[in-house]
Amino acid sequence: MYSIYHFFAHLLRNKPQLVEVDKLDEFRFDTELLSCKNDKVFPDLAIRINMDNPQFTGGELIELKDSKSYSVSSFNSTIPTGAKDIRAVIVSENSKIRRQMESRGDDILSLLERQVFYLIRGKSKGNTKICLVHGSFFETVRVEELIQTAFSQALEEGIQGTNLQVEEAVKEVLLKIFSEQQRFSKVRDVKKASVKLRFRIMTHAKAEGNLLDPKKYPFIRDNTLNFVVPRHTEAEETLERIRMQSVDSPLEFTSLRVFTIKHLLNGDFLVFQADL
Repeated sequence: MYSIYHFFAHLLRNKPQLVEVDKLDEFRFDTELLSCKNDKVFPDLAIRINMDNPQFTGGELIELKDSKSYSVSSFNSTIPTGAKDIRAVIVSENSKIRRQMESRGDDILSLLERQVFYLIRGKSKGNTKICLVHGSFFETVRVEELIQTAFSQALEEGIQGTNLQVEEAVKEVLLKIFSEQQRFSKVRDVKKASVKLRFRIMTHAKAEGNLLDPKKYPFIRDNTLNFVVPRHTEAEETLERIRMQSVDSPLEFTSLRVFTIKHLLNGDFLVFQADL
């Protein structure tokens, strides 16, 4: 059985190594759970798919974030999101990610929408916090709206102090074009230029989205491992508890602290917490 819950159970069973390893990507992840493992390409890890289990579909995508402080390291090129269409990740028939997933037996397109998680480790004054957190913790505004608003601010700044008159219809077209990251993130080859050009987006977590910040989120204690998922209704919380209890592993559910934290911008999240 493969799922993000089984992945968390694996982390629980190997807490000492998770703390001690110099770099998070050097941790010995259970390859039996994984359909791919990459270096500096999103996703760093992906969970294998379960074809016939509605409780555990698997297929989750995981990005690793390692920091030597209690700040979340920057998100390079890929804006954090709670879910992602796998077709945007498998960009070609011959992509490395696709080949890895198929070699592990995944019917990739059988599960188009993949849940995205971030495995975050931060260290401060000899203490460690580790969080496996759902991407919606960082996606408080839709990606398209985030990009569009940022470009709108840049456009307005460029127009200010000039005599340019830009019609609203033209603005809307420009902003729609630049709300689609793939349009400007491609490598561009300019005639007679000796270099190629590619625009990249770097995303940084604000204080409200920094789960490691002891002032903003004090219940994420020092020296703990945390699994953090959205909790919008009681039914959603019940389902998460059932899934965690159903993991077929030495995971002892009763040893976990289970509580709710309030995201400063995005509602409630359920936390399963264990001491490191």
